[in-house]
Amino acid sequence: MGLLRIMLPPKLQLLAVLAFGLVVFFLENQIQKLDESRGKLERAIARHEVREIEQRHTIDGPRPDATLDEEDDVVIIYNRVPKTASTSFTNIAYDLCARNKYHVLHINTTKNNPVMSLQDQVRFVKNVTSWKEMKPGFYHGHISYLDFAKFGVKKKPIYINVIRDPIERLVSYYYFLRFGDDYRPGLRRRKQGDKKTFDECVAAGGSDCAPEKLWLQIPFFCGHSSECWNPGSRWALEQAKYNLINEYFLVGVTEELEDFIMLLEAALPRFFRGATELYRTGKKSHLRKTTEKKLPTKETIAKLQQSEIWKMENEFYEFALEQFQYVRAHAVREKDAGALEILCMGWRLNSDYGYFCA
Repeated sequence: MGLLRIMLPPKLQLLAVLAFGLVVFFLENQIQKLDESRGKLERAIARHEVREIEQRHTIDGPRPDATLDEEDDVVIIYNRVPKTASTSFTNIAYDLCARNKYHVLHINTTKNNPVMSLQDQVRFVKNVTSWKEMKPGFYHGHISYLDFAKFGVKKKPIYINVIRDPIERLVSYYYFLRFGDDYRPGLRRRKQGDKKTFDECVAAGGSDCAPEKLWLQIPFFCGHSSECWNPGSRWALEQAKYNLINEYFLVGVTEELEDFIMLLEAALPRFFRGATELYRTGKKSHLRKTTEKKLPTKETIAKLQQSEIWKMENEFYEFALEQFQYVRAHAVREKDAGALEILCMGWRLNSDYGYFCA
């Protein structure tokens, strides 16, 4: 039997096409309305949860954790930048938590995305501020800066962080994706099997070593705004600088991690008492080292330094380094053999002499 074909008159064909177009238009319109309704619902839920937080701080009276001692009603957030010695530092927090009596909590995000949805931001703020059983708390995770004040929180957490020379950080991350490190040597990495060196990648114009991959430390400090993650944004750089100065308690650099730890111990002994000695003598703090890493050539570095993105990331790094060295200069003095000594471990109030170093 042959194929049965039904031929319609031209006018009917035209009507059929028009009818089909109308159906498609109607369906697309309904889908758009559903998306708009879903968006409105999500925003309504977010606003409701924000109001709950605001009410907890105003109408409902004392916060649930108001019975905590002031020293215990503290939360530290370490929104760690990848490949800046963050695991080494976090291991110290884990080692000290039992001794110093605080809680360490790891922030996990979907697909390790450093930017949270609006709903997750609200839930995160609510959990961190309301979970009195986990105070004092040390939170750590690869998330960008989040301003708690936007959600009606009066007592904001203490932010700390560490950053690294941008090219050194990218080189370390490049080899980490291919060979891992000595912290979990058996774990298969995303780029495992790729033997191309960083120099070869740059020479070939590869995506894993492109200048855009340098754009990470600025957005981590800038925050959750879309402009923060726009590579080369001057606004993002200025916002990151503003947050570093105004919203962060202390920002160290990987190259001077021991001094960063020493300053934290002097300023926040409730959490970091014993941290400096642990860093110097402990084993865990020196565990994580990227394997098979080959330092880039001067030619490779020079090529990356031609990028405007590198110039901005490096400007931010130099800015952070200058601030850290300024803080350190007013807190330590150099002893014999180049060793550093904290000038004051704390200040106390005396009725006769005012504040004095204790």
